[in-house]
Amino acid sequence: MDLSVVTGIINIIIINLVLSGDNAVVIAMASMALPKDLQKKAIFWGATLAVVLRIILTFLAAQLLKIPLIQLIGGLLLAWIALKLLYPEKEQDVAENASTDFRKVILTILWADLLMSLDNVLAVAGASQGNIYLLIFGLAFSIPIVLVGSSVLTNLLARYPWLVYVGSGILAWTAGKMIIEDNAVSPFLHRIPYGELIVPIVITAAVVLIGKRTRDMALAER
Repeated sequence: MDLSVVTGIINIIIINLVLSGDNAVVIAMASMALPKDLQKKAIFWGATLAVVLRIILTFLAAQLLKIPLIQLIGGLLLAWIALKLLYPEKEQDVAENASTDFRKVILTILWADLLMSLDNVLAVAGASQGNIYLLIFGLAFSIPIVLVGSSVLTNLLARYPWLVYVGSGILAWTAGKMIIEDNAVSPFLHRIPYGELIVPIVITAAVVLIGKRTRDMALAER
């Protein structure tokens, strides 16, 4: 096997292990409020649709990046999702509206995956170096990572509720990184000392602190 192919495979595996974590986090957090019998279903469909989105984005990545402020808008939307995921669902509402909540969860997962998958797609596309087989391998390899990762994280979130803040913080940090990488924002941040570090920190802190206060208030009312 050609050395460049081996290198490409190794790079793609590492990229997927690192970047697919965000997708697993959002799937786990979104499905956590569902009844147990629907959680596995949400994880399966969430992961499957995430991969389908990546396939579509693979062919649209170059065109998407040409859209002005696309990463800024995507980052702001992802920050909102990270905040929204901290708001607790009422157990009674979940039981009464399981089918409606299931659709909401899938839509939330789709939105978050759409916003977060672009960096993964671009990284895998770069690592494949134009080799279509490596590209297909990269997309296929992400399926078990997201599926297994989501299942493990869902169990951990149920066992250790405080991890919801860690998960939300990870998504908020990703949102901040998306914003600073936007072509319209990046030039201005270069003029500010440590600007590229300050923005993700501020966004992450704001999401977690506001989310915690909102969550605590909602739980106190029950």
